[in-house]
Amino acid sequence: MSFETISVIGLGYIGLPTAAMFASRKKTVVGVDVNQHAVDTINQGKIHIVEPDLDMIVHAAVTEGYLKAVTKPEAADAFLIAVPTPFKPCTGDAIPEPDLSYIEAATKAIAPVLEKGNLVILESTSPVGATEQMAEWLAMLRPDLSFPQQVGEKADINIAHCPERVLPGHVVRELVDNDRVIGGMSVRCSERSVELYKTFVLGECVVTNARTAEMAKLTENSSRDVQIAFANELSIICDKLSINVWELIALANRHPRVNILQPGPGVGGHCIAVDPWFIVSKTPEEARIIHTARKVNDGKPEWVVNKVKIALADFLVSNPDKKSTEVVIACYGLSFKPDIDDLRESPSLDIAKEIIGSHSGNVIVVEPNIKTLPGTINKNNVKLVDFESALSSADIHLMLVDHKEFKLKKPTSGTIIDTKGIW
Repeated sequence: MSFETISVIGLGYIGLPTAAMFASRKKTVVGVDVNQHAVDTINQGKIHIVEPDLDMIVHAAVTEGYLKAVTKPEAADAFLIAVPTPFKPCTGDAIPEPDLSYIEAATKAIAPVLEKGNLVILESTSPVGATEQMAEWLAMLRPDLSFPQQVGEKADINIAHCPERVLPGHVVRELVDNDRVIGGMSVRCSERSVELYKTFVLGECVVTNARTAEMAKLTENSSRDVQIAFANELSIICDKLSINVWELIALANRHPRVNILQPGPGVGGHCIAVDPWFIVSKTPEEARIIHTARKVNDGKPEWVVNKVKIALADFLVSNPDKKSTEVVIACYGLSFKPDIDDLRESPSLDIAKEIIGSHSGNVIVVEPNIKTLPGTINKNNVKLVDFESALSSADIHLMLVDHKEFKLKKPTSGTIIDTKGIW
């Protein structure tokens, strides 16, 4: 059975590019999102997120009639669920648990329009067992249909997990070129999923089972988290020992079998800062290194804030004619990685928020990828300014995100705290 109509549930940083890629191959795509603004924007042929080249693809797809956005699911041949999977709030040293409420809501939304022969793919990064849980929810909601956990290959509805594995800022290219891990709940589920993705994927579609596919994505991001934690821990050690960590890493990486990553202010985004907890919450006794890495990376923002407080105290000692209320602190970057507008789980945003809350003077923020300050830091003593204004007016310069604009020039006066090693 061919796939002529494809529904993508969730039109965010992954769902919208995925919908656009199917539409660019002349497939009819119905995008679904609860955000009315996002739906209206897409139907105008525009995009509500920052992602290179995506605007052109979406505009063409909408103009040619292959892509539309709605707030309620419609009938389709295949359904791809690409909604957030955050973790539940917790306090202290408690291990965060995954929040599957968005997946459950998406499941309930598509259930009424499911038809025999449909394929449902969970793309959301998920804890092990989430795809099976989704299948159980669907079976309860649609007892008139059969599912793989009930009848295997003969199921009316095929179900699989295929996690996204793209880099923000390069999503359009990587959706096409990267290999995909496809975990069907049966052989037939996997075969049909491969058929669907081969509509636009040039990379290899590697087949496994649903649980292994879920764990593969979590493993990829946990591996990165552990590597970043090593770099972040090195930066703290080197600071205490008066060693330039950037030089140290460059020297160590000259070894043919060493490849240390670069440290930063922490780890953010919807994947690396979240996904390792899905493993830790399932196997807390066994995931010791993964758990420690999370604690190291989650602790780095507090270390950066303390560096700013020390710098402020030193500045006031060196400038006795100035009061704390007169000292201007500049925070360069809020997003979780360079050259995008994504603030999700951003350590830079958390750091800026802490500084704004503790500093009695003015704080200026430079973030070239946004037009307004997020509500959490939109305070009276905070202003969003351009790069040149910050360079000339700040007393303390805090580099948090290595946006391309920031690499062109460095401050000529004031105190510099560079968490990215570009100044």
